[in-house]
Amino acid sequence: MNIAAADWLPYALPLRRPWRTSRGEIAERGGRLCRLQTVDGLTGWGDSAPLPEFGISTSAADAFAEETAHLDLLAQQAGLPLHQWLSGEAHAGSLAVNGNLGSLSEATPTLVQATADLGYSIVKLKVGVAPVNDEIAHLTQLAAHAPAGVSWRLDANRAWSFADAQAFIARCAHLPIEGLEEPLADPDSASLSRLQAAAAFPLALDESTELIDAHFFRHPPVRRLIIKPARHGGLLASVELALRAQASNIEAIVTSSLESACGLAACAQLAAAVAPEKVHGLATADWFAADTGAVPRIAGGRIPLPTAAGLGFLPNNDYVSSAR
Repeated sequence: MNIAAADWLPYALPLRRPWRTSRGEIAERGGRLCRLQTVDGLTGWGDSAPLPEFGISTSAADAFAEETAHLDLLAQQAGLPLHQWLSGEAHAGSLAVNGNLGSLSEATPTLVQATADLGYSIVKLKVGVAPVNDEIAHLTQLAAHAPAGVSWRLDANRAWSFADAQAFIARCAHLPIEGLEEPLADPDSASLSRLQAAAAFPLALDESTELIDAHFFRHPPVRRLIIKPARHGGLLASVELALRAQASNIEAIVTSSLESACGLAACAQLAAAVAPEKVHGLATADWFAADTGAVPRIAGGRIPLPTAAGLGFLPNNDYVSSAR
């Protein structure tokens, strides 16, 4: 592959409303696109969107962007969509995704109903933002008014003590919870194993990458692993991680890190390559008031996969022009 030009295009994308977690809130998403151009006219794209508070440093994000751009070019040269190039298999044309309402404190029965009406059966909410007893009461109320068939995918972002996490799991046992990510402020395998044994639903690791070692795969303390490729060393490393998890009977779920349309496309390609039958956390584009490129329209709770060779990212011409 002969690269004729390489450059970085910075962006600062406003959100429609603040993205709130137990770590704080984000009103604007900053990053930069990596653009590689070959002598024969192909263009590869990658997205660098650092988020240090969630373990995605600038260097890690840049490496992810550069790798994605190179893989985009390789898949284009092979004439294959990137997910097929990564997995060696052709997959269905779309992926199931969960709805995303942000913080539990902002969720209302009306918003839940509207999300269900769009075809989402799993609704993700950030917890650990308010006192645990208040959140148990709020979730119980939401569930009482939710349409039949809706379940909750929750993310505490390491907000709770062991006692609070234990209380939440016990008191919400009657609710249709589909999974709970990162319940512990100071996680360790033994504590997570105790919580998982008490929970009927999967607990998941996301940002607690320090726990992912050989022992983790031999004796998994949780039933689910959240994969954000920028955090795990890129797409190829994430494929390997997902395969190791699945060999240990751990679900692999891919979620975005609130990247722009380019990074979201890479996450979708990864999800299709490693777990096309799962429900992934990729419905984040609606949070942006402006974006770096076109985003596939979600319908019936599913996001279509690009059919073109490569990553399938189509940049916004206005954005590319203004970034020069």
